[in-house]
Amino acid sequence: MIKPDYAGGCIVNLMSSLLHARGATSIDLPEARLLPAAELADYRHLVLIVIDGLGANWLARHSPDGLLARHQLGSLTSVFPSTTAAAIGSFLTGVPPAQHGITGWFTWLRELGCVMKTLPGQPRCGGQSNWAMVEDLRTLFPCPSVFERITTGSTVISPKQIAHSAFNRAHCGPARLRPYRNLKDCFRQIEQAVKRTRQPSYIYAYWSELDHLGHKHGIDSTETINHLYALEQGLAQLTTRLAGSDACLLISADHGQLDCTKADQTQIAAHPALADRLRLPLCGEPRAAFCYTCADELDGFIAAAQDTLGTRFDVVRSRDLLAQGVFGPGTPHPELTHRIGDATLIARDHCVILDRLPTEKPFTPIGVHGGLSPDEMLVPLCRIDCRI
Repeated sequence: MIKPDYAGGCIVNLMSSLLHARGATSIDLPEARLLPAAELADYRHLVLIVIDGLGANWLARHSPDGLLARHQLGSLTSVFPSTTAAAIGSFLTGVPPAQHGITGWFTWLRELGCVMKTLPGQPRCGGQSNWAMVEDLRTLFPCPSVFERITTGSTVISPKQIAHSAFNRAHCGPARLRPYRNLKDCFRQIEQAVKRTRQPSYIYAYWSELDHLGHKHGIDSTETINHLYALEQGLAQLTTRLAGSDACLLISADHGQLDCTKADQTQIAAHPALADRLRLPLCGEPRAAFCYTCADELDGFIAAAQDTLGTRFDVVRSRDLLAQGVFGPGTPHPELTHRIGDATLIARDHCVILDRLPTEKPFTPIGVHGGLSPDEMLVPLCRIDCRI
C-alpha cells in the first residue's frame, strides 16, 4: 500500500507550489519536490489540466513513449481516499481532505441527517425532501478556494453538464467559468483563456471522460486506451497553438484506476453479521468504505469483518487512520470525525465491497479506485513549456 506523501510528494503539494507561484500566502503544506514554485513564478500563464482517472502506472503501460511520458517529471500520490470527490476537493482548495472535509462520493453529513452524493450535491438517503437547503455547499465545505487565495486572475474550464453544479459554485470563487461540450472544445477553451488574457493568470481545466470510460468498460479496455491516444493528440495540437504564449501546461490527475471482476466483488448484504451491525449505508468508496456501526457494535463488527473479509480488506478503526495522518495534516474540518465512520474497509488486490438501497438501480463499475494500491495512488506530473 502507498499512503499519501503530504511532505512534498502529493497532489496537494503541487497546489502549494501553484499557490506560492501566484502570490498566495499562509500556505501550511510544503511545495512539491518535483516542481517548486520558483520554477513556475515567471510564467505569465499557469495552466493545470486534471485528467480524471489517469494513473501513472497505467500511463507507463499504455503510452510509454507518448507526449505525456516524454514530459513527465515524475509521479505524485493522490490523497486518501483516492477518489474524485476528495482529490478534486484538494485541487480546488489546496488543502488535504482532513481540512476540506470531503471524504468520498458518498459522505455522511450529520448536519443534514443524510448521506450525500457529494459532487452532484444530491442525497442518497435521509435528510429532508426540500434540497434547496444544500444549493450553497459552502455552508458544508467552507474552505476558501484556490481562486480566492491567489493574487492573479483565474479561469475554471469544466464540462458543461457540471459547470454550474452546487459543488462547482462552492469552489470556483471569483474565477471566470468556461464550460465546454467535448474534448476539442475543452482544448479550445484553454487556448482562448490563455490568448485573451494579457495579465498573469491561473487556469484550471478538468477532464472527466477517461474516468467515465474506465468505470464503464474497464481502465485497460480498448475504449479507454484509445481515449488516451485522443487526449495526447489533442494536447500536442494545443501545445503547438500555444507556442510563444509564455504559458506552462501542467498535466496531472486526481487518482488512477484498476479493474475488478465479479469474483472481486463482495456484497455486504450477503454477510448479515456485518450488515446487521450497521446503522447507515456504506459511505466513502467501494475500495475505502466508511462503516457506521450501531451503538456498542464496533468491536463486534470489526471482529466479524476480520473473520469474513480479512483476506480481501484491511479492517481499521477510522480514528486510527486519522491518527496516522492519511487524511492529511492541519486543523481538521469540524465534522471530519463524523465523515469517516467508525471503521474503514480498505481493499486489497482488486477487491470492492458494495451495497445497494432498494431505490437504486444496479451499477457495478469495472474500473475502480479509492484505495491505497500503487495503480490508484500514483498519478503523473507532466510539464510542457509553451514559451518557445
